[in-house]
Amino acid sequence: MVRRCRSFSIILLLTLFTAVVTAQERAPFAVGPVRAAAGAAASGFIEVPAGVDAATRIPVTVVHGAKPGPVLALIAGTHGYEYPPILALQRLRRELDPAALSGTVILVHVANLSSFLGRTIYYSPVDGKNLNRVFPGRADGSQTERVALALTTEVIERADYLADLHCGDGNEALRPYSYWTVTGNDRVDAAAKALVIAFGLDHIVIDTERPTDPRASLYIATTAALRGKPAISTETGMLGASDDASVELALRGCRNLLRHLGMVAGEPDPPPAVVWLDRYEVLRSPVTGLFRPAVREGYAVAAGALLGTLTDLFGEPLGEVRAPFAGVVNYVIATPPISVGEPLAMVSRIQAAP
Repeated sequence: MVRRCRSFSIILLLTLFTAVVTAQERAPFAVGPVRAAAGAAASGFIEVPAGVDAATRIPVTVVHGAKPGPVLALIAGTHGYEYPPILALQRLRRELDPAALSGTVILVHVANLSSFLGRTIYYSPVDGKNLNRVFPGRADGSQTERVALALTTEVIERADYLADLHCGDGNEALRPYSYWTVTGNDRVDAAAKALVIAFGLDHIVIDTERPTDPRASLYIATTAALRGKPAISTETGMLGASDDASVELALRGCRNLLRHLGMVAGEPDPPPAVVWLDRYEVLRSPVTGLFRPAVREGYAVAAGALLGTLTDLFGEPLGEVRAPFAGVVNYVIATPPISVGEPLAMVSRIQAAP
């Protein structure tokens, strides 16, 4: 018994020694000025200097594992009114143990701080631009474009895998779903498909219509994918709510990604079945006025089904919005104000598993 205890003690000491040596051999990891030693975590800000308009900053956490592994970037707050992913990353920050982590996690807590603090949907209150439409950004551009450039150079280009975490914005009633961005690069597409299934949402949109030019990638996930980094976009929560169920759904997905990539112990918890969607269409308003939905998020609709009606500011009818084909309502605008060109609803067609 004594000999057995000694043997166990020696093995334990050797294991601890090996872990310490491994951590010491790993170089620190930095995102902008935020620098974490192996087996440690650090939080701080990527500073976006003033240009044609005001400066801003991006709050990030780097969790640098004691053991080698991939670099996973998790980005929340691309649209500042989408709260559940932001709150989910705060919880994940407290959960992650760098001593037990294999690889590195980059948490972008609020990508679009001006929109978050200004409580605006879609657009920055500083320059009126949508952050998820200006990638890879410009050094001489407006604040949103400079934020996009900082995220491209400091986060996307440092990562091996990426998840852009969204939810229904303050005006959107949304059924949870994910996007699988398909680029034509078989390696990237296969890895991204595995990521999106592992995240765990049971409705997945097959997105084959994103830009193909890395210099005009527009979207965060597309920017990563066109640089050879498997990436997904996810949607959890809606209407500016910060309910615990939506936060936990985003958090569960992040945990699943970490398990899938072998960064933490355990197996991902994918859905028992996936509804695959393609040929999606975002219907946009031809007028400014009020929108009254006739369907809810997640509804199955026939081709030509009424999705909602438009009126002017006096309540006079301006038109109807109908489904372009049979499918599923991913989201529908659930608050009255609408401006010309803004989304009213998104409908996707169900297809067989790819």
